[in-house]
Amino acid sequence: MSDTVRGSCLCGAVAYSVTLPFRSFQYCHCSRCRKASGSAHGANLFVPAGQFAWTQGEDRIRRFELPTAQWFCTTWCDACGSSLPWITRTGEAVIVPAGSLDEDPELRPKRNVWFASGASWYLHASELQTFDEGVPR
Repeated sequence: MSDTVRGSCLCGAVAYSVTLPFRSFQYCHCSRCRKASGSAHGANLFVPAGQFAWTQGEDRIRRFELPTAQWFCTTWCDACGSSLPWITRTGEAVIVPAGSLDEDPELRPKRNVWFASGASWYLHASELQTFDEGVPR
């Protein structure tokens, strides 16, 4: 078991490392996380800022803070648009989008938050047909 996990954007221009352990892992169903992820929910890990480091391409990161939101931000690679970790306004913690990880975080999601404001079309994965690869012809 390694004490560090790495992550990156889709094109590889931006990379980072996190020293384990993560503090928590949750799915957020709020409208902000849905819009930022383009999905039914955000899958976010939380880590103290001192355990996080950019290892490549920090100058490629763009950040948007919604002025009316105390606890929300989004960052992305300016080359490929991939969602990336973001440092909270207090500078104390980093929120890591799980999909940006290149390795297993050794923690599994513990909860759903803002579930009542979730997408009306959301169905749990266990309710759907499943294929190990693409849909058969």
